[in-house]
Amino acid sequence: MFANPLAYAQETAQAIEDTAEQTEDQKLETFFAEIFQRDIANSPTFQAQLGMKTQRYGEWDDFSDAEVVRQYEETQQDLARLRAEIDREQLSESSQVSYRIFEFLQERAIAGHPYRFHGYAFSTMNNPVTFPVTFMQNIHRVDNVSDAEAYISRLNGLKTVGEQLIEGVDMAAERGIVPTSFSFDPVIKDAQNVLAGAPFDDSEEDSAILADFRGKVSALEIDDTEKHRLMDEAVAALEGPFQQTVMSFIAKVESLRGQSQGAHGVWALPEGKAYYESRVNFWTTEKNLTAKEIHKTGLKEVKRIRGEMKEIMATVGFKGSLQAFFEFLRTDPSNFFPNTPEGKQAYLDQSKAYIDAIYDDVDKYFNILPKAPLEVRAVEEWREETAPIAFYNRPTPDGSRPGIYYVNLKDMTTKQKHEMETVAYHEGAPGHHFQIAIQQELTGVPMFQKFAFFGAYTEGWGLYSERLAKEEGRFTDPMQDFGRLQNEMLRAARLVVDTGVHSKRWSREKSIKYMLDNNPMTEEDATKEIERYIDLPGQALSYKIGMIKILALRDKAKAELGDDFDIRDFHDVVLKSGAVALPILEELIDAYIAGEKAEAA
Repeated sequence: MFANPLAYAQETAQAIEDTAEQTEDQKLETFFAEIFQRDIANSPTFQAQLGMKTQRYGEWDDFSDAEVVRQYEETQQDLARLRAEIDREQLSESSQVSYRIFEFLQERAIAGHPYRFHGYAFSTMNNPVTFPVTFMQNIHRVDNVSDAEAYISRLNGLKTVGEQLIEGVDMAAERGIVPTSFSFDPVIKDAQNVLAGAPFDDSEEDSAILADFRGKVSALEIDDTEKHRLMDEAVAALEGPFQQTVMSFIAKVESLRGQSQGAHGVWALPEGKAYYESRVNFWTTEKNLTAKEIHKTGLKEVKRIRGEMKEIMATVGFKGSLQAFFEFLRTDPSNFFPNTPEGKQAYLDQSKAYIDAIYDDVDKYFNILPKAPLEVRAVEEWREETAPIAFYNRPTPDGSRPGIYYVNLKDMTTKQKHEMETVAYHEGAPGHHFQIAIQQELTGVPMFQKFAFFGAYTEGWGLYSERLAKEEGRFTDPMQDFGRLQNEMLRAARLVVDTGVHSKRWSREKSIKYMLDNNPMTEEDATKEIERYIDLPGQALSYKIGMIKILALRDKAKAELGDDFDIRDFHDVVLKSGAVALPILEELIDAYIAGEKAEAA
């Protein structure tokens, strides 16, 4: 492991520079170290996410469009340098993989640049006002007075960040790109929640941000006079730049209501068709997949899963239609924990128990396990309106902050017991925690590779993990297995509704109805899901497309290797390079198959 990635990059670059005659691998390593060092130096927020404390610990990134353009031009130069300075054919096998990953990332960033204003500045999935608060709570550590002063500096620095945000909102609106109509109320509500409590009102209870700072300062072993000074400065920052930024953002959001394109897919935006095609490519990483093909695949998968659902329905002895069974699951009181603090804690405890059980015989399926610990937490109440139903927060590379499986427990009447096991495996173990933590803990790969992101790979692994847990002997309760199918159905239906709403111009209402016709989720959850897909085009495709690819590659390896196939070795290959585009994953599996055959010959 590394304690300081920036120092690592500097040391690596210097060590290789000192080598009299570089190999092609060393030249590539120098190139990657230089770029990683440059990029991380430009991002104080990324430094903090890595657990680093530098001279820029009290700063934010530059979020202006001018900076976005500068980075775009830099990306073009990086790609040109890679191709001009490095002879790919002279690289080792592992270095060729790193070359391909970096090349794919740069090409994707360049292709997406013309649509940089199409990604909504705020949405049901993205509230830029809540981000700083969660960042300070979860990322900004306070171990001494200097860290506390850096915290205050960040609070004051939000004035510039807010100005850059509003400038971006205005630039998008000038181009006819304004967020969806259903995003306004929840975004404003959560923004207002940020200002609930002291020092923003007469409440005796601290706001979330002040409570966080107070708790961190109280834990410091310093005299009371120093603590009072820090608290006074924090309150001044909160009542000044922080509060002004939030209020300015709320006012800007309110001013745009009349300009919203409505509740439509991105087909309603300028260049909407081309933008959606770019999003399909971004999220699936498969350049030849079309919306029409994906829609057909989704319909086929929905039909298959409905059949398997009916089999379980028969097993548990339910008499009636599948739709009637869905309604039973939505309304049966025994299918929910109480909507109380005790009920919420019971949900968290059971989720942790499912994850703990995975580790009992995990060595049958994995050779390598993540070193970072995993925690299960409820989403903080103040950001429940715009937080996803469930999600994973990556740990720090050095393990000082654990991986976190977050679950939104805003309303327990929407949390069906029979699906909680599946969600725990997807977000926790062996899902996102295994893949993402292991990626960050890789050795012998360039630093950028530890943090590369490809949606179809990451979410495909999460969905594949649900199937793997079934194969490991989990889901012994038929209803929990139905929950697994319910979640797979959700991902299959996503292929249908995402392409439906953005390519076939389905309405929000038609899409919600399709989800309810094929899944026992509540109408509230179905609505939230559809609004998410409308706000984040293409992302919903990544789960099923990625899972289909991983399963197809596993079937291929099994067929070609026969008795020599070992699922642990297969998982090693899938995970050993970190997140990769699906075409690169296929290359890795093909090389693995060829290597195993050669060894057996």
